Amino acid sequence: MNPIILGVLGVLVVIILVIIGMYNSLIRLKNRVEEAWSDIDVQLKRRYDLIPNLVETVKGYAKHEEGTLMKVTEARNMAMQAQAGGDPKAQAQAENVLSSTLKSIFALSENYPDLKANTNFLELQRELSDTENKIQASRRFYNGNVRDFNTKIEVFPTNLIAGMLKFVKREFFEIENKEEKENVKVKF
Repeated sequence: MNPIILGVLGVLVVIILVIIGMYNSLIRLKNRVEEAWSDIDVQLKRRYDLIPNLVETVKGYAKHEEGTLMKVTEARNMAMQAQAGGDPKAQAQAENVLSSTLKSIFALSENYPDLKANTNFLELQRELSDTENKIQASRRFYNGNVRDFNTKIEVFPTNLIAGMLKFVKREFFEIENKEEKENVKVKF
């Protein structure tokens, strides 16, 4: 065979292998992002399941705090609807509202010593705190994978393949609630 033809075939094989490698790496990162989003969903579902139990426990002690309990329930429902929508930005906003309203329930416990000593309430508070920590870890894991995926589809030459195959940037799951970003003020 002609050496020029062999050289051209060799170059074509190398180009095809590089394209296959780039495509496979994009798919791998896309799947990691989807897995990370699934981890967030699992933790959010756990939180959604704990909230009605917490509300019922608090109801018995704080009958005249119905407004706070209703806000928590409404925030939970909004967050569940946002989760069903699949938009990370809308879901992050709904989750931030839910986190704020949950803080109001824990603030209520300060006014009710019997509630604060209730073992069910303490257990639910511990479970929710553990779940919040897991949500934060899942959020970091998701955002790390989104960062890697977005970087991969933006850098040359992978951006050429990503553009042709219609890979799009993913949204980060960010905290937009300014109160959560501020330092905690400790007063004595």
